[in-house]
Amino acid sequence: MALEVLRRVAEERAYSNLALGAALERHGLPERDRRLAADLVYGTLRRTIPIDRALALRSRRPLVDLDPEVLAVLRLGAYQVLATRIPPHAAVGETVGLAPRRARGFANAVLRAVAADPPAPPPGDDDESVSGRTGLAAWGVAELRGLLPPGEVEAAAGALAAPAALSLRANRCRTTPEALAEALEGAGLTVRPGRHHPDVLLVDGGAPRRLPGYREGWFAVQDEASVLVGAAVRAAPGERILDACAGPGGKAGHLACAVGPGGLLVAADRMPRRAALVREAAGRLGVPVAAVAQDARRPAVAGPFDAVLVDAPCSGVGAARRRPELLWRPARDAPARLAAVQREILGASAALVRPGGRLVYSVCTFPVAETDEVVAWFLASHPEFAPDPVPGPSGEAVAHRLWPHRDGTDGMFYAGFRRHASTSR
Repeated sequence: MALEVLRRVAEERAYSNLALGAALERHGLPERDRRLAADLVYGTLRRTIPIDRALALRSRRPLVDLDPEVLAVLRLGAYQVLATRIPPHAAVGETVGLAPRRARGFANAVLRAVAADPPAPPPGDDDESVSGRTGLAAWGVAELRGLLPPGEVEAAAGALAAPAALSLRANRCRTTPEALAEALEGAGLTVRPGRHHPDVLLVDGGAPRRLPGYREGWFAVQDEASVLVGAAVRAAPGERILDACAGPGGKAGHLACAVGPGGLLVAADRMPRRAALVREAAGRLGVPVAAVAQDARRPAVAGPFDAVLVDAPCSGVGAARRRPELLWRPARDAPARLAAVQREILGASAALVRPGGRLVYSVCTFPVAETDEVVAWFLASHPEFAPDPVPGPSGEAVAHRLWPHRDGTDGMFYAGFRRHASTSR
């Protein structure tokens, strides 16, 4: 099952969390096997760059010349050999049995060579060496160097490649954080509060759909950084708010609860399937949402809105703790390409904000092209807006950048703006 998911992620560009969740439901494994399958998938994806380095040093053939199926088998086997307590002979034997018959001799030789003489991690401090130790692409390491003190670069890269606790936002339209914590602890789970927002609970393990209160809509699965983005909108009862890039609906559910039945939350997404996911999530949470399928660069809704959230499509590297393929999947030029889309969406969304209204821009990533440069472009090209301090972990500021190694959250950037009250739409 792990091999099936790994191939979908590598060959079909599936998201690991969605592909793994669907496979677990379909295969109906017992809990112990579910945990092993999840570790094999996420562990292999987190360590893909170090694993490929080890395989390349022990293979007679360049990895780029291998069939995708064979490469997936080798990665799965090497992860077990290099990073788990599974005995090497068992890991090699079971994994080689999954390879195509024509490639089993080759797979056996490579994996036995890795097990017999595991390559040492690269010792240098250059981008490629840090990448080889942490699993973050070298271009991502280079981006970190421009944003963090030298002593934090490897810590940040390693934290992005580390697993995260399950983060839940208590849905105050159905329950309280205290009542949710009591229910989870009653089910034998270890629960601790989030560091920055009172509605967040962190749980060690557990499949979300099997947790107490899931069917009843007591919580949304949402990283604390995303909850802070929702809080930055400062939604109030009765307001009209647009979530311009809402899929799959975590922030929309948060905002809909805040505006209440007297307000309006429009949740838009370019993909009809993702707009449907928003509608489904809001239904479970019991909050009213008007879900719309539209391209945010050419919005179908007219406004005006009291506030607009642009949680823009991005390279997503900050979310790699939960979707580890994002450590290496985005190409080096992805931030520059995506920044053009982000500017289009932000500019189109700005026109929907009423005079005196608020605009929040967020991305779950860190490259300057998608963060500071987008903000600078927006302020230079939209003089009707000014920076507007929004709440964050360290108080109010016009922009916040969150890091897993500092803040215990996903990597996130968000900034606030306010339209001058005297400007016309």
